[in-house]
Amino acid sequence: MTPANLADTVLSAARAVFETRGLDASALPASTAVERPRNPEHGDYASTIALQVGKKAGVAPRELAAALAEELGRRPGIKSVEIAGPGFLNIRLDAAATGGLARDIVLAGSAYGRTERFAGERINLEFVSANPTGPVHIGGVRWAAVGDALSRLLRTAGAEVGTEYYFNDAGSQIDRFARSLLAAAKGEPAPEDGYGGAYIAEIAAEVVKGAPDVLSQSDEAAQETFRQVGVELMFAEIKASLADFGVHFDTYFNEKDLHDRGELQEALDRLREQGHIFESEGATWLRTTEFGDDKDRVLRKSDGDWTYFAADCAYYLDKRKRGFDRVVIMLGADHHGYIGRMKAMSACFGDDPDKNLEILIGQLVNLVRDGEPVRMSKRAGTVVTLEDFVEALGVDATRYALARYSSDSPIDIDIDLWTKAGNENPVYYVQYVAARTASVARNAADLGLTRGDAADFKPDLLTHEKENALLKSLNEYPDVIARSAELREPHHVARYLEKVSGDYHRFYGECRVTPLGDEKITDLHRARLWLNDATRTVIANGLSLLGVSAPERM
Repeated sequence: MTPANLADTVLSAARAVFETRGLDASALPASTAVERPRNPEHGDYASTIALQVGKKAGVAPRELAAALAEELGRRPGIKSVEIAGPGFLNIRLDAAATGGLARDIVLAGSAYGRTERFAGERINLEFVSANPTGPVHIGGVRWAAVGDALSRLLRTAGAEVGTEYYFNDAGSQIDRFARSLLAAAKGEPAPEDGYGGAYIAEIAAEVVKGAPDVLSQSDEAAQETFRQVGVELMFAEIKASLADFGVHFDTYFNEKDLHDRGELQEALDRLREQGHIFESEGATWLRTTEFGDDKDRVLRKSDGDWTYFAADCAYYLDKRKRGFDRVVIMLGADHHGYIGRMKAMSACFGDDPDKNLEILIGQLVNLVRDGEPVRMSKRAGTVVTLEDFVEALGVDATRYALARYSSDSPIDIDIDLWTKAGNENPVYYVQYVAARTASVARNAADLGLTRGDAADFKPDLLTHEKENALLKSLNEYPDVIARSAELREPHHVARYLEKVSGDYHRFYGECRVTPLGDEKITDLHRARLWLNDATRTVIANGLSLLGVSAPERM
């Protein structure tokens, strides 16, 4: 019985009590929850529903709790219910109901943990979105890990998710990039406002290789060649490095397409229809202050050029036109000021900013070795890149480390810690359990021990306190997934996996799965093998959400 199922049982019992007593059912909530008590001696789960609704229904909470305890005691899977304090319900499940979860998890396999929390919701999730002027840097690496994990979480919670990478192959940054390539090809120093690093020389050489006559062209023509070909090469490298990192996007969206298709004008016309456009000093403005922005925003300057914010408006409208109910945008710490204007822009379109637009801000990351920040990239020269991260830690450790912390907190990633083959290293700690559960299953097979048919499984044999603790942890997985998806916080999954790993280690230390010597195989051995395999299923499912492997051997 999962916490969600138990919560439904508690609510069902409350409805039955209210009906029997003729109480006003409107006092009952649409849903309720149960929690694990801090002290295991208080039971498996606790409910405060009697405290929440007793006074509303005109019944003393403790009296209502007594009626609920009696009703719950008749429900299958519940061993006992005790009343504590002013009306807390401490619930104990019977061994069969608890142990049966091991079978349910194994039979569900990769589907265990899936929920319908966001069923029917279409979410556009944009992350990384770095312009193709250099390799993905350390901030983008964090969003690659967190964003991809979040997309997996949301899909597991029932949402239809479209992942998107937004880039611009024009503008001042690209011009500086092209000038830097041209300078490198000529053997000249990078422009004062240009880009340095070995990757510039590498790409410049590739451009010259593909267009041998480029340096005989005028600087203007040569720069255009370097811009077009260089951007293609750089973006191909970005896509390849992200793919090697396990990150793939459903859509790569070019800002230039918004201009070419006239979507900026379409957005302006839509905003004008909504009554939020005004003209001043020869420019066209959006009155975002009506919706909490600190100042109104220019969409079209007096010289006729569009602003970046105009493209933001058009891009948001484009996503909504494509049928996405919610637009989620992941931005770096230096974009915090965008939240107010973007929320106001959403409202100007007639949307609900709290429902249709969500902006997540990620804080800074430092890669640290020997207590000192690693600042210089071998290729990029001034920043730490995705390749640097992976070279230092590996894909699994990098993804796990970056997804393990709340994205709104700055973090230091210690190379020494995350490459250590020991329990201090969180990803090693969890992956070791994945490997150990696989090893136990192999050893069992070698001894002729199999789980047997599901119908012959005897869950009531799993009564040891370490078995019970592990089962309770495995039971929480669906709720962890739903909560993590709702909060947009994949780090809860990582921390949960570490908790399960600790419970498994303690189970493994006290509850032998395979028989010793000439010991005969018993139903208890089989039941524990179900629990062992259920643990591997949960660990593998959780690691998969983070884009991390669950090795069978280490």
